[in-house]
Order: sequence, then C-alpha cells, then structure tokens
Amino acid sequence: MYNATLKHLQNRKIPWNDRRNAQTLAWMVTGLIQSGSSNPPDWMASIQSQASRAQSTERRLSRWLHNQHIIAQEVYTPLITQALQNWGEQQIKLALDTSLIFERYCIIRIVVLYRGRAVPLVQQVIAHSSATVSFEQLEDVLNKAAAIVRQLKDCKVIFLADRGFADTDLMQRLSELAWSYRIRIKASFGVYSPAAQLLCKVGQIALGCGQAKYYHNVRLTKQHFGVVHVAVARPTGLNELWALVSDQPTSQQTFVEYGWRFQIVGAFRLKKASLMIRVEPST
Repeated sequence: MYNATLKHLQNRKIPWNDRRNAQTLAWMVTGLIQSGSSNPPDWMASIQSQASRAQSTERRLSRWLHNQHIIAQEVYTPLITQALQNWGEQQIKLALDTSLIFERYCIIRIVVLYRGRAVPLVQQVIAHSSATVSFEQLEDVLNKAAAIVRQLKDCKVIFLADRGFADTDLMQRLSELAWSYRIRIKASFGVYSPAAQLLCKVGQIALGCGQAKYYHNVRLTKQHFGVVHVAVARPTGLNELWALVSDQPTSQQTFVEYGWRFQIVGAFRLKKASLMIRVEPST
C-alpha cells in the first residue's frame, strides 16, 4: 500500500521541496487507511521507520503537518486532476457547502458528486464563526475549482448549492464560467417579469402539498438578475416551500437534479465527526 501510494505522490507536478515529504505522506495515508482512524497515534502500527520509539515517529508526522512549506491544495490539485483527466464528455456534478467547526472555523468545500460519494475538489478553512459566507469568501475556492475543471476537455458542469449561497454575484460568476446551476433560493426573493415588474415573492406562492409551479424567463431580486428560470414546490410531508433557480428551463427534473446535492451532507458529517473525536479529552 505504501509503494502504491508513493507512486501517486511522486507526481512530477507536485512541488515537493524535499522528496522525503512525499515518503512521510505516503506512510500517513497508509496508516490512515489501514487503521481506519484519523488519529495519528493509531497509524504507528502501519508505519515502518528506523526510529526506535513511536514518539519519534509521531514527532515526524507532526513536523510534516505543521510544515509551512507544504501547501495542501498544491499537493492535492495534481492528484485530483489526474483522477479526473479521463472524465470525458459526461456531465460533472459539483456541489458547494460549508461546515462550522468548534464555532470558530468554517470549511468551504466544492466536491465532485459521483456514485453516491462526495469527492473533494477544492476546500479551504477560514477563521469564521458562521457557516454563512459571502461571495467574496467563496470566490477564491470557486476560482481554484474552475482552474481544475478547465483542464478537463469537453466537460459540462452542473453546480448545486443550498439557499445559504443564493447570491446573484455567484450566479453571475457561474454564467461567466458557462456552468449550469441549480440553487435553492430564499422565500424573500422577488420574482420579476422580463420587463422588471414584480410578479410575487417566493414565499407568497400558494401551493398545496405535492404541487409545483414553474416560472420561465424571469428575473430575481431588486437587482433584476436574469434571465433565469424558477421552480417552486411544496413537497408532501413538509410544511415549507422549496424554490430553485436554474439557468435552464425548470421542470420536475430540476428537483431531482438538486437532490443530488445531498450526497455532500454525509461526507461533511463524517468529516466533522472525525475532527470532534480527535479533540475529546481523555477520561
């Protein structure tokens, strides 16, 4: 497992300042997989080293994790790009979400949704006490994701995001990237005609359970952003409206496509649980 991992990490596009850093990471990945734990002390049984004490190996791993010359995204980008290079013309599904850790840090992540899994494409941790972030805080992550996708030939993107990211600046950027999108919008959003006349607020749309309504070629908010397409439904068993904005004409299929986004929820739950476990005080 170590040899197979090291082969990938010796990718010539990864800017290692010291080849030993690749070897250390290969042992860390081996320990992570074999132990099934994100706690470094649990990796010791899988790591071969000339050190006579486990504590020495732990310090070696700690030095790697705190090495300011190692930038995680610079290591990860060549690997995920290589994994996706043969994607072909098949549509690639990207989802955006955030997660709050310790009430102090926010993880912003864009993932590739594939066969029920959420594979990280780009992620960034910022010091931010809320899971709600502005477009300015998202822009760097979005640009890095776009740089990776540009290397995939003839790849069409569909971008999915929850209502916390319903921002016309984000929609405008996605349009510039030629990415299709399905984003949930808030009840306070105004729906306007192409001539900029207010038709209704999303929350004012009256629907019975199981009913849906579709608005095509409309504009959103007082900024009159668009032209876009909106789908609104009241799912059976839920006492709330679901409203989605799309760059393409909406139908029942629009809700199916947005539903793909929920694959990221489980991935975040596992990630957050592993981080919490590592800081639990010993008893």
